[in-house]
Amino acid sequence: MSATQAMSKLAIDGGTPAVRQPLPPMYPGGMRIGKEEEDAVLEVLRSKRLFRYYGPYEGPSKVAELEKAFAAHMGSEYGLAVTSGTGALICSLSGIGIGPGDEVIVPAYTWIASASAVFALGGVPIPAEIDDSLTLDAADVKRRITRHTRAIMPVHMRGAPTDMDALMDVAHEHNLQVVEDTAQADGASYHGRRLGSIGDVGAFSLQFNKIITSGEGGMVITNSRDIWKRAVMFHDVIGGTRNGIPEDEVLPGVNFRMTELQGAVALAQLHKLDGLLDQMRERKAMLKASMEGVAKRKGVTFRKENDPSGDAAVCLIFFLPEPERAHKVAEALTAEGAGAGVIYTPGHSDYHIYPYWSPIMAKRTWTPTSGPWRWHEGEVNYTPDMCPHTLGLLGRAVQMDVSPDLTNDQVEEVAEALNKVLEALA
Repeated sequence: MSATQAMSKLAIDGGTPAVRQPLPPMYPGGMRIGKEEEDAVLEVLRSKRLFRYYGPYEGPSKVAELEKAFAAHMGSEYGLAVTSGTGALICSLSGIGIGPGDEVIVPAYTWIASASAVFALGGVPIPAEIDDSLTLDAADVKRRITRHTRAIMPVHMRGAPTDMDALMDVAHEHNLQVVEDTAQADGASYHGRRLGSIGDVGAFSLQFNKIITSGEGGMVITNSRDIWKRAVMFHDVIGGTRNGIPEDEVLPGVNFRMTELQGAVALAQLHKLDGLLDQMRERKAMLKASMEGVAKRKGVTFRKENDPSGDAAVCLIFFLPEPERAHKVAEALTAEGAGAGVIYTPGHSDYHIYPYWSPIMAKRTWTPTSGPWRWHEGEVNYTPDMCPHTLGLLGRAVQMDVSPDLTNDQVEEVAEALNKVLEALA
């Protein structure tokens, strides 16, 4: 066999893999942790002020600094730092007044935390279909609105913006509030506005897999002082008085406070965010351009982009005509060293896809007499096939991570793998 034949033969069939060096791990901000984060953490440790409100000596708070900087960066007036992305969602929902029996429409494709946060406040999560952007379908949202609906939660999955114009129109028409779950899309935008700043309130995650990270952590942003006040009070049992809210207005809260160490790391990471986005966008554009010819010939379509320039570009997603072919392509790409997977495989549990939200789908509660489905006036039925369009899309969607740390050589090798596999199997 000649060298050319060996290179053209698929690796899954014994050929030479197109990707000849391991690809970097997909932890964008995590892989960039360096001197800036080290210095910031050491500064906090040396000050001995690990708690945001006080320490043995007077001094500024890193968490307070982060809140101001993050809100400004995202184009909002108010920011609140919390313990996690889930904490950010819960505080955001408490900020808009979600309570027992209130319905919140969530996408059928999102991490279970989006639905669990609604449950945590006694609300009822209502899954709705996604469209071929893999984000909430505004038309289906409209169909699922009832007299109990209080809010819509668009989730900017895998870094891509939801069609926020369409969703905001639905929200305004029905007097609903909008909570943006921006956990996977830190810094991405929609028509020039940062995601999270378009709805009534935005929630972000700083967990290690996310674009920027403090290991764990979350952020809430809003332009409403009333929403901010409620979120602040909920996130800290004495957050009201600590933030100048009159005692006769204070509501009981819990504890979702971020530590100064997390705040220091997150603040250093925030300064790296736009650079990470630029690098991922550049690499994704190169990969997409490299495969457009073969994709067109083979009937491969790309994920719809509601705002191509605003996409965080954390991944490349494309659709094959049917699931069987999608799985063959993903397996072949993985054998080439390019790393790929089909988003939905029946029977393969994944908390990102609604049929596998078993605690929600089974309506489990912490006690026999509690839980939102018992407080709710109407009947809510969850079934595995309630969002068939979502499952159909995800079942033939192939996704590949796009790390900002890919070298030009690696991009070329991944592009070679894409063309090689699609020519043979698409």
